[in-house]
Amino acid sequence: MSVDLLAFGPHPDDIEIGIGGTVAKQARCGHRVGLCDLTRGELGSNGTVGERAAEAGAGADVLGAAWRENLEWPDGEIGGPDQVRRAVEILRRSRPATVLIPHWDDRHPDHVAASHLLTRAVFKSGLRKYAAPGEPWRPDWVCYYFINETATPSFVVDVSDDYEAKRQALDCHRSQFNPDTAGAASTRLTTSRFRQLIETRDAGFGIAVGVAFAEGFIVKEPILRSNVMR
Repeated sequence: MSVDLLAFGPHPDDIEIGIGGTVAKQARCGHRVGLCDLTRGELGSNGTVGERAAEAGAGADVLGAAWRENLEWPDGEIGGPDQVRRAVEILRRSRPATVLIPHWDDRHPDHVAASHLLTRAVFKSGLRKYAAPGEPWRPDWVCYYFINETATPSFVVDVSDDYEAKRQALDCHRSQFNPDTAGAASTRLTTSRFRQLIETRDAGFGIAVGVAFAEGFIVKEPILRSNVMR
């Protein structure tokens, strides 16, 4: 159950949208990666809970994750002390060095709520007197990733060599991006422009540092370097 990297996503496709390349890269480099979805995405306009669970499992396999878990919180109802305690339990059980959670500025209320809740959970996970299963655990650092919106990142990760894996993992979520069922709803995700938006963002981060594709992250702490030379 223990991992080097733990990534949280509010819905079953958010990790792939935001950091699919980074997850694939870290797994390829030999790091043990765990994925944790908070909800089953049952309020989504397309796809059943069962379909979305199967798609998430397929995406995890493509990215090379060691495991993927879903906390099954009510979609649209992220928040509350019981959910914080459950997130702390996952953190203490998996004991990651790095935690990736959604950025706090996003058009989707669930993404915003998840960011704030998980920030509290990471802090409380390290408190000896906080009542939750497991021994206290504080990761080395927490990095915030983008799903819909972007901002100036603290750093970017070159994911050029792993971008095809990100594309394939996104393809796994067919019910969200390319539904073929009768009566499927037309949504922001089902247009080709949404996938274009993801790739344009990642290409933009890449161009800024001279690579094909990169994913951006924000950290709240200063980043230590040994000197100012590149």
